[in-house]
Amino acid sequence: MGSVSTPSPVYTLAEGAPYADSTTAQRFSDGSPVKGLMLLQDTQLIETLAHFSRERIPERVVHARAVGGWGEFEVTHDISHLTTAKFLNGIGTKSKTLSRISTVGPERGSADTIRDVRGWSLKIFTEEGNQDFVFNDIPVFFIRDPIKFPSLNRSHKRHPATNITDSTMFWDFHNNNQEGIHALMLLFSDRGTPKSVRHVNGYSGHTYKLVSKDGSFNYVKFHFISNQGNDTLTAAEATRLAGEDPDNHTADLHNSIAAGNFPSWTLSIQVMTPQQAETYRWNIFDMTKVWPHADFPLQPVGKLTFNKNPDNYFADIEQAAFSPSTMVPGIAPTADPILQARMFAYPDAARYRLGVNYQQLPCNRAAAATVYSPYQRDGASTINGNYGGDPNYVRSALHPVSFAAASSSSNKNKNVFTLGKHETWALGSVAEYTSEVTDEDFVQARVFWKKVLGAQEGQQEHFVGNVAGHIASAREEVWEGAFDMFSRVTPDLGAAIRAAVLEEKVRKLQL
Repeated sequence: MGSVSTPSPVYTLAEGAPYADSTTAQRFSDGSPVKGLMLLQDTQLIETLAHFSRERIPERVVHARAVGGWGEFEVTHDISHLTTAKFLNGIGTKSKTLSRISTVGPERGSADTIRDVRGWSLKIFTEEGNQDFVFNDIPVFFIRDPIKFPSLNRSHKRHPATNITDSTMFWDFHNNNQEGIHALMLLFSDRGTPKSVRHVNGYSGHTYKLVSKDGSFNYVKFHFISNQGNDTLTAAEATRLAGEDPDNHTADLHNSIAAGNFPSWTLSIQVMTPQQAETYRWNIFDMTKVWPHADFPLQPVGKLTFNKNPDNYFADIEQAAFSPSTMVPGIAPTADPILQARMFAYPDAARYRLGVNYQQLPCNRAAAATVYSPYQRDGASTINGNYGGDPNYVRSALHPVSFAAASSSSNKNKNVFTLGKHETWALGSVAEYTSEVTDEDFVQARVFWKKVLGAQEGQQEHFVGNVAGHIASAREEVWEGAFDMFSRVTPDLGAAIRAAVLEEKVRKLQL
């Protein structure tokens, strides 16, 4: 018996009316195949052209180029003594996930292998709502004062006059904001050009709190470590692939998942008590500093696996919105200044790109059994029924049960910054946040240069070459600032970069 073929779908207008022929437009003519006038009454033609002109939404100002996938997070180690978050409680507990890994500065059509930090975003769909992690592939950041955030990103993007990425802007910013030296050195090591997104780690950078049942808490940093290893490309390999195969990382992840070779990451945490934080060497809310593993060892928690490609990239990945403000009970923010600023900036960017009801899109919609937020309604393209005739204000006598549920013990302090039990950080007067750079800002960079890059054959040479090649293309008036900054790491490093830049200058003059 032969197989029964599936009938072809009947093409319709978006409103549902069948359309006879989707391959040709209507026209008024005398029957000639080449003469005739197009008709404004041709709804399909008008809709097709009008939609085509509007099918692009604003791309992200940063993190525009990305690859992503669906997956699953499974708890492998019990940390119920640290947090009430249900998705982290109970060995074997599984949650659906959506991930997006991106470059930061370039536009959507740029090459995957460009030297850049990688954004590492994860949405976990839990029974208590969504938990978003919006991390980077390096454990530190370039700044600790959020007011510098727009300038940092602009200095890595295109010059306002030439519309070309500009190394002079890049080095002028970093020469004058040297608290980011550790992040800068990570970027110009081979870690700045990962082999694929499967080989990229995800670090919170920020300090968070895990809150236990009695209200006490511990400070934590999250680490998603690639089980494929942290493999990298050299600058030459990355440049070659950017020309020959600019979608290399995108294809690599898609093909790996399609072949059943599911990439995975191990989630571990570093834990610090409030008492330890009071006397620790570095400000634990300073995103330019790591917590050395010797002081706070990694503790395994769970396993993340990417196991399904997007059905449609635009619907699943381009429309995905992640924010550090999206937290479930048991996880809480801290006084980390960059975290506090990002908790506003990311939802605001989503409202701009996707509309005020972006949380209703399938890729962002909470999987929790009950979502009731009647005071967040109306706006363009609401698709959840808009809560019918329910009151749109809090403390209503008309629906006391609904509003009482929102204040139940399981939902208290869901997204509220609280000091918490035992937190003793002094609350003083309002003052400008200090960005004074001292030798403490160079300690971790010095360790990275000597003990990390120095322990791997050829890595110090690669670093010097990567930095020198970038500086050499900048205007000479910013060179000395960069040489001086790297000399504060070690005098030998500054001298090596100076010599390599001058050698590159001589080489260019001889061409």
